[in-house]
Amino acid sequence: MRRRDFITVMGTAATSWPLAALAQQTEKPVIGFLDGRFPDAIANRLRGFHRGLRETGYVEGENVTVLYRYAENQVDRLPALAAELTRPPIAVIVASGGPNTVSAAKKATPTIPVVFLSAEDPARLGFVASLAHPGGNLTGINFFNRELVSKQLGFLRELVPSANRIAVLVNPAYAIVTETTLREVEATAQLKGLKIQVVRVSTSREIDAAFAAFESDRPDALFVAGDPFFNSRRLQLSLLAMRHAVPAIYSGREYAEVGGLITYGSDITDAYRQAGIYVGRILKGAKPEDMPVVQTDKLELIINAQTARALGLAVPQSLLVAADEVIE
Repeated sequence: MRRRDFITVMGTAATSWPLAALAQQTEKPVIGFLDGRFPDAIANRLRGFHRGLRETGYVEGENVTVLYRYAENQVDRLPALAAELTRPPIAVIVASGGPNTVSAAKKATPTIPVVFLSAEDPARLGFVASLAHPGGNLTGINFFNRELVSKQLGFLRELVPSANRIAVLVNPAYAIVTETTLREVEATAQLKGLKIQVVRVSTSREIDAAFAAFESDRPDALFVAGDPFFNSRRLQLSLLAMRHAVPAIYSGREYAEVGGLITYGSDITDAYRQAGIYVGRILKGAKPEDMPVVQTDKLELIINAQTARALGLAVPQSLLVAADEVIE
C-alpha cells in the first residue's frame, strides 16, 4: 500500500470511529483534532504535535487517544465535523488549518477547551479577548506569516535582482488570509517600487490555468501566499513553478522540501509542538482562559539550491549565510 493511501485509510478509519463506542472502550482522555486539509498534508506537522504531547507525558495509543477529523479542503464540511467533536468523551479540541477551522470549533462549543493554530491575529478575529488574557475556552499558537511579507519580498528580490513584476497567488476562499496578504503586499510593493499582479485561485485546476497563462504573460517572480489550501497543493505549485521557470517564494519549509525555490516563515512544526504542549497542560487541569496565546518567534529561511541551479540562479553569499538550511 502506498504511503498516501495508507494515511488516507487511517484518516478515514479515525473519522468513522463512533464516539459512543470510543467512550465505552477507553478511559484515556480523548483529544479531538480538526483540520481543513487532507491527512497527508499535515503529516510532518503532526510529528511536532505528538512531540509536544510527549513533553507533557502523553503518548497517543498509550495514555491518550486522538480522534481526527479532516475536511479535505471542503470548507463547508467544517461545522459538521466540529460538531462531532463536541460530544463526550472529547476533553480538548485542536483546531488547525486556517481561520475557518478555528471559527467552526469556536461556534461548535462554548465549554470544551480549544487549542488553535492561527497565522492571523486571533484577538482581531474575535477568537480570544486578548493574547495575554484569552478569557474563554479558546487559546493557542499564533504565527504571523502575513506580517513577514516585506522580508519575503526582500529575500525574493535579493535572489532575483531583476524581478520588478511579481505575481501574487492568493486564495479567495480564505477571505481573511487574502485580505491581509494583499494589504501587506501592496504596502511593501509601494515602498520597493514593485509591480504586483494578483492571481486568485481556489482549486487545483485554477492553479494549472494560472501557470498556463504565465506562458503569454510571464511575471519576473511569484509570491505564494501562506494558505492552508496552497500548503496542501505544495507539490503541484513547486513543480509548475519549475516547469514554467518562474522563481517563487513560499511561507513554509515544506515547499522547499518538495522542490520550492525559497521559503521564509515561522517554524510550523515547532508551532505544532507548542500546541501539543498546551493540550497536555489542559489535560492536566489548566484552563484556556488562564493560558496566554503563544506567539511563535522561531523563523526560518530555507533555500533549495538544486532548484536555484535548475532555474539558472546564482544564490548570493548573503542569502547562503542568512539561510537556516540550504537543500542540496
